[in-house]
Amino acid sequence: MFIRRLFPGAVFVLGFTGMVAQVLLLREMLVIFYGNELTIGIILGNWLVPEAIGAFFLGRQIEKIRAKLEAFVAVQLGISLLFPLMIYLTRIFKGIIGVPVGEGLGLLPIFYSSFLILLPVSLLHGASFTFACKIHSQVLKKRAVSIGRVYVYETLGVLVGGVVFTYLLIPHFHSFEISLGLGLLSAAVCLGLLGRFWQEEKARLKKFLGAASVAVLGIFLVSLITPAADMLHHFSISEQWKVGKVEYYQNSIYGNIVVVRKADQYTFFFNGIPIVTTPVPDVAQIEDFVHLSLLSHPEPQEILVISGGAGGVINEILKHEIKRLDYAELDPVLLEAVQKFPTPLTEAELGHPRVNIKYVDGRYFVKRTNQKYDVVLIGISEFSNLQVNRLATEEFFIMVRGILKEKGILVISSPGSLTYLNEELINLNLSIINTLKKVYPSVKIIPGDSNLFLASISPEIDELQSSLVIERLEERELQTRSLTPQYIQYRLDSRWLDWFLSSLARGKENTSNNETKINKDFHPLGTFYSLAFWNALFSPWGQGLFRWLERMSLRFFFVALTVLGVLFVLFGYKSARLGKGAVPFAIISTGFAGMLLSLVLIFAFQVLYGYLYYWIALLTSIFMAGTSVGGLVMTRSLEKVKKDISCLSKLEICLIVLCLSLPAFFLGPGPYLGESLSQGVFLVLCFVSGLLVGAEFPLANKIHLKTSPSLSSTAGMLYAGDLAGGWLGGIIGGIGLLLVLGLWKTCLVIAYLKIISLILLLILGRRLK
Repeated sequence: MFIRRLFPGAVFVLGFTGMVAQVLLLREMLVIFYGNELTIGIILGNWLVPEAIGAFFLGRQIEKIRAKLEAFVAVQLGISLLFPLMIYLTRIFKGIIGVPVGEGLGLLPIFYSSFLILLPVSLLHGASFTFACKIHSQVLKKRAVSIGRVYVYETLGVLVGGVVFTYLLIPHFHSFEISLGLGLLSAAVCLGLLGRFWQEEKARLKKFLGAASVAVLGIFLVSLITPAADMLHHFSISEQWKVGKVEYYQNSIYGNIVVVRKADQYTFFFNGIPIVTTPVPDVAQIEDFVHLSLLSHPEPQEILVISGGAGGVINEILKHEIKRLDYAELDPVLLEAVQKFPTPLTEAELGHPRVNIKYVDGRYFVKRTNQKYDVVLIGISEFSNLQVNRLATEEFFIMVRGILKEKGILVISSPGSLTYLNEELINLNLSIINTLKKVYPSVKIIPGDSNLFLASISPEIDELQSSLVIERLEERELQTRSLTPQYIQYRLDSRWLDWFLSSLARGKENTSNNETKINKDFHPLGTFYSLAFWNALFSPWGQGLFRWLERMSLRFFFVALTVLGVLFVLFGYKSARLGKGAVPFAIISTGFAGMLLSLVLIFAFQVLYGYLYYWIALLTSIFMAGTSVGGLVMTRSLEKVKKDISCLSKLEICLIVLCLSLPAFFLGPGPYLGESLSQGVFLVLCFVSGLLVGAEFPLANKIHLKTSPSLSSTAGMLYAGDLAGGWLGGIIGGIGLLLVLGLWKTCLVIAYLKIISLILLLILGRRLK
């Protein structure tokens, strides 16, 4: 009776610790792997796959173990001990394999290193779910209901873990404090499960585990109340950042910020990428970007800088006789770090009376400002994640056009080369050029190692020549180091533009897809081509994969899924074992759909309303709340449900309808409903999506248990299938679908997959009645 009351709490803690461990290790790895959608997908995949293996293969071993509760406790203690070790290993891993700070890694090193680091914890965490199902079924004496309840308890833990991690843990504690705190919580739960172990004479294993739990509890508690945790934190940071002395280390809700000092030079890293260097920045690059842009305008007065302004850009802008400079930077902690280590450069920039700092998403600011600008500078040149890509889409360019004055100029840059453009660079630059030309009648291209694009509604920008730029340089008496008249003549020489355009033309003829490339909000080709370019730099062997992904179409997925469904039906009739696979297929496809639906909703919200981090955390939490409610309602209704296959089929139909409704909402009334109403609809959609996904799992277990005598095998297999589907949704869906096909076609693919799943249930489901 004691275990019956306490065990749900233990499963809740299992979900809580798993969620926090997954997100914390993900954040740590983003620092060493330079986070983008591709690396996030690989890391999450390398968490989900071992967890699925643990649930299916290790989890089934619980049937052979007599001391089942003790096995569960041992696994929890193992996770508690391994978690801090994994954090330390993550921070020093690049040093172990001999990769210096600041150097990127290719796909293969990212894959094997993240897999090795995550393997122990995720493997044990996956096995814990199956262990928990078996233990709970022995207590409750109801097999299908037990699996459903364990699923609900763990999902509730995941929900609370995500909220607590985002709003409480990250802003106030470092990684080792969080990991030791979780270990403390798990050890306390283990002691509760073991009961009065010291009074049991023959229970040697239980006494050993009890002593181990007390030891873990004591060691972790002492580490937290003494400087031990802080010492370990600072030592691991110094080992991770050997390029200088770490002066500042902070996790904001947006990323990891590190300040490293070498001699008198400060370098500010954001998620492992150097973004500000002071007091001596990259003068040549900054002067090129700022002065070529402002000298292209006859009289720049009001300037807007979106990201990347601190550390030189603002200082160079202030050399012009401007009246106003608005600077939009998303993360206030970044600028707090810059101000914490002041230099004459940054003090002059951020403290100047004409500079107005806006701690807000740049796109959000552009959408709501009433100010008109002469020049708008986008201080980001790589669009390798969806957040940044929103600053280079057709829809955003239209917004910027609305805040430009009559002769206003939008300035954006991208990676380039004056020697050779590979297919990836060609696609990336074409997508930006084509998108700009669709919005602005005049686009001036200045090729270089960093290509500069000046877009305007005024035709004057087309007539810009080096002689005019030099004349304005001399008139404004600008004091520059590298931007000389000779350099300007060299930079604006027409031969570079001729070579660049001819390279694009030749490359376009040879590329795998020569359609007009437009970067859109709901079809983020800029991110895909940036990832392809990044991959070509660090993993050239993977170029073929990206070129194959680019060729994927809606027809490809429809044909592939149709063939899969037909083969499944044909062989299902001949093989009794395969004929029972309709339910596992439904769970795998629902895991796939659930992952992609959550990504679609978060992505769409981000595009429409800006990167409001707390809102995105709330959307994820609402989705998980829906999953919990769906699982709970179905678990309580299992004994009342008589037509299992019919009920599961109805849930499949609801998912299909939802997937087909989402594009209609996003591309139709969604953006025009009004902010409050539209955001409310998003919350409802997240909840309903989670509700349908969560309701399927308990019902599927009940159906499958009719043909399987083993509870652990059923729970392990279906849980592993759910995780595998989520992995496929994150990897294939997040990269190959959302980026290549776009949002509404992705929803069609999800809907068609669920249609195939429904057909299999209706045709093969009678074998499970």
